[in-house]
Amino acid sequence: MASIYKRKQDQHKKRAFWYIGYTDHTGKRKTRKGFTDKAETERLAVQLEKEAKLIAEGVKQPGQEKIIHYQNLPLDHHLSDFEKHLQSKEITVKQVRGTLVRLQRMIKDCGFKTLLEISAGKIEAFLSELRSSGRSRQTSNHYLKTFKQFMNWLVQNKRSTENPLQNLKQLNVQTDRRHDRRALCQEEFERLIKAAETGPNVESFSGSDRAMLYILAASTGYRKSELGSLTFNSFSLENSPATVSVHAAYSKRRKEEAQILSSEVVERFKEWLATKQGLKSDTLLFPISKNKLGGKDRKTSKMMQRDLAAARKTWLNESISPEERKAREQSDFLKYQDAQGRFADFHANRHTFITNLSKAGISPKTAQLLARHSDVRLTLGVYAHADLEEKTAAIEQLPRLWECSGSGKSAQYGQNRQSSSQASELEEREQTEGENLQPSMNSELSTTCQHTSAKKKSTSSRIRTYDLRFRRPLLYPNMLSSLLTFIFVSSSWRHAFIFA
Repeated sequence: MASIYKRKQDQHKKRAFWYIGYTDHTGKRKTRKGFTDKAETERLAVQLEKEAKLIAEGVKQPGQEKIIHYQNLPLDHHLSDFEKHLQSKEITVKQVRGTLVRLQRMIKDCGFKTLLEISAGKIEAFLSELRSSGRSRQTSNHYLKTFKQFMNWLVQNKRSTENPLQNLKQLNVQTDRRHDRRALCQEEFERLIKAAETGPNVESFSGSDRAMLYILAASTGYRKSELGSLTFNSFSLENSPATVSVHAAYSKRRKEEAQILSSEVVERFKEWLATKQGLKSDTLLFPISKNKLGGKDRKTSKMMQRDLAAARKTWLNESISPEERKAREQSDFLKYQDAQGRFADFHANRHTFITNLSKAGISPKTAQLLARHSDVRLTLGVYAHADLEEKTAAIEQLPRLWECSGSGKSAQYGQNRQSSSQASELEEREQTEGENLQPSMNSELSTTCQHTSAKKKSTSSRIRTYDLRFRRPLLYPNMLSSLLTFIFVSSSWRHAFIFA
């Protein structure tokens, strides 16, 4: 029989722990630390005794007592250990803090006290309420992903037998996008750089500094925190090719990653660097992120918004007529947010970099490596954009279906369409052959068709014969009529001869 008690030195302390004495499945007397709450300790004692009985009867395997102990511990105890686990991994302090904030909010709003109280239904209700309050599906998925990560850690560390959230699926975020980004076309980017160079200071950054920052962002694909960690020592300009590197501590993937610089970017960077007098090798070139010691968070989206507005104003003033100006005002050109709700903020420069790789015909694998993504689907599905002109050009390159369907072997699936001159010559030749059809040719045709059909299989075009006169009878009604007449007469003579 299980019993609970306090140690002698703790008998008069209100917040002292209770202890449990129980008999395990081997018949030995054991002691287990309980909780400061007497009722919780009594409940744990009953579970331990019941578990020992089931193991002794062979219903369960030994080693479950420890899991029962963990399941009855307060969730704050597990959160403290989970925080230490996250800190031991190569992730930033910001990520650890964000993960714990989400977990603590979910535990508080769902009313969870121990692991036994966690249920998929309460989590679903919390996420539904979260979306009803105006939060996006993406945010809802972040909360679900965080709690699943916590539960998987508990299972891996033998603190829980299962993950009750295993069957909960993330929602489709494509139907509820809140801050999609777009890529800038070449002319937009050129005007952006020009407007930045001639513009006033924004966020304590001069125009030339902002222009250089935009150029590096759009030519390397580096993120804000990565660019904010760059110093002169980060660049290897004399190497062939020249590179710029981000230290592993400031890279999102926690790896030392070098990016190749084009000769034009190197030349532009050297010109900008020449304007910086007395610059030390370890001084931050672009202090826009507080992740690096000495840096300060700058509103880079505000920089882009100001410079894009200035560039658009100049572009509108270049209109040569009221009609042209009206048309330009209705355009999304150089807009910070376009008609589709997509933003051209600072991170859009990374989208521009990856989109330009796609436009240049770079293979998906190479684009993935240059973008430093772990999954090529992220590279192609999120960061690579195609504008209306590119889509139109792609459609124009498709074969003309009416040409593909009437030219014998050249119409087989997968072959390129012929040029207009070749198509016209083929059509003219077919028409001539149809007009000059003779009975002798019909005889040969009949033999050929019988030979083709005897194979009892279709051609690669899924037809029984290549001959156009059978494949396109509507185009040759006279020929088809004479052919049927010939076959009928030939058949009648053959039967007459046999009976004779």
